[in-house]
Amino acid sequence: MRRNGWLNFAAAGTTAVSLFVLGISILLIVNANYIAKTVESNVEIMVYLEEGLKDEGVEALRMQIMRLPGVKEARFISKEEALASLERQMGKGSQLRESLGGTNPLPDAYKVRTVEPRQVVSTAAAINRLAGVEKVRYGQGVVEKLFRLTYWVRAVSFGVMGFFGLCAVFLIATTIRLTMYARRREISIMKYVGATDWFVRWPFLLEGIILGGGGALAAIGVLYFSYSFLAAKIQAALAFFPLVNERSVLLQLFEGLLTAGVGLGVIGSYISVHRYLRV
Repeated sequence: MRRNGWLNFAAAGTTAVSLFVLGISILLIVNANYIAKTVESNVEIMVYLEEGLKDEGVEALRMQIMRLPGVKEARFISKEEALASLERQMGKGSQLRESLGGTNPLPDAYKVRTVEPRQVVSTAAAINRLAGVEKVRYGQGVVEKLFRLTYWVRAVSFGVMGFFGLCAVFLIATTIRLTMYARRREISIMKYVGATDWFVRWPFLLEGIILGGGGALAAIGVLYFSYSFLAAKIQAALAFFPLVNERSVLLQLFEGLLTAGVGLGVIGSYISVHRYLRV
């Protein structure tokens, strides 16, 4: 490795750059999926009850809703609570109650959440058929478009990740092949004096592990500090914007990149050496 310092540096650098670009694409995909999941999880069903429904009927309706498949939670919102919430949204000095003449036109309601966001449409249709329900709202039309948008976001994200992954494999394999080409005479001489295939392979496989692992560690270091810096800046400017900051998720990503670097180094070395063993 000392005698071929520049070639080894090029191989490790190519590995680092390739895995860095792949890591960026994976982080973008993880964050895109996280944002899509966060948006989907906020989809709720508002179930407005018929006027004059007694307490027994309200509780019976809640039990019916909870028995429906996919329902996670059904929280009762009284008309007084709904009016107080509307007052807070309109701000101080709105004089909402005075403008309504002391009456409360809002109905009692249930706020329903489903286990899976995509169950909202079917669950809302089932709730709408129950006795005691006046109206069901869940953002009809908008929710369906939202689900289509998040589907395409995920599909495009995985396509981008696959493209950058193939580019990384191609660049790393090409660079390792160049290092093997520079040593083709050494390999031929070792074979002519009786060295076995595995005797020739092992040093190159170990070199592939070192170069691949070193390049991966360099990519992980740059990726960690750059992502931490950008995430902190974005969170400071847009506190409501959801970003992945869980250490477990980032640790899994970095472990995957390290494993990919070592694996690509080994595979690239094995394939490249195999070509020059036939003398």
